[in-house]
Amino acid sequence: MAAPAARRRFAPRLVPTLLVAVLVALMAWAGHWQLDRAAARRAQAAAFTAADAPPVALPAAERAPRYLHVRLEGRYAPEHQVLLDNMTEHGQVGYRVLTPFVTAAGATLLVDRGWVALGQSRERLPDVAVGADLRTVTGRLDLLPRAGLEKPSTGASGWPRVLNYPDWAALGALLGTPLYPRLVLLDREQPDGYRRDWRPEAPAADRNVGYAVQWFALALTLIVLYLVTSFRRPAPGP
Repeated sequence: MAAPAARRRFAPRLVPTLLVAVLVALMAWAGHWQLDRAAARRAQAAAFTAADAPPVALPAAERAPRYLHVRLEGRYAPEHQVLLDNMTEHGQVGYRVLTPFVTAAGATLLVDRGWVALGQSRERLPDVAVGADLRTVTGRLDLLPRAGLEKPSTGASGWPRVLNYPDWAALGALLGTPLYPRLVLLDREQPDGYRRDWRPEAPAADRNVGYAVQWFALALTLIVLYLVTSFRRPAPGP
């Protein structure tokens, strides 16, 4: 009568065990990071929606929440405008137009008047002229756009000045005045603006959740494969 087959035993090996532990930890970290990104984007969406309230007077810089709806009284300073380069809308490359605005209280802000297309060449900049008459503008406070990878600003001269992802210090030095450290995203109904499809990053939250599920699924698959391959039959005796 044939002898019964030896039962498999759980006999993991050291190197595969360490490798799987490291990979599972990394995958779990990546999944939790994606969930944190999704939560942050949903919080941005909530803040953006809350900013639909009537505009308020500009608060002190240290008390200015992102997307706060504000009202400014003063004048544009159109002689020193900035064009943020490499801004895309619906797959088309262009500029975002930042125009200094000096309030009646003496504060200087940059108003983002929207997006304009690149045109036929970079040598011919778009006409972004605007009047310097006394006016009231409304918009949402926001941060400067940041690059996924750091890009140096161009060395162009003249005005409007074309720049790649400058920071507040560079902009203040360029304009020769301290700046309120928030952009004002000009409301759509305001005059003298360009394409203004303002929206938070929140629509990408579902994509982050999807990425998180993928990372967790990969970690689970790796654990299952590790367990299956770690059960082995004992070596045959002499």
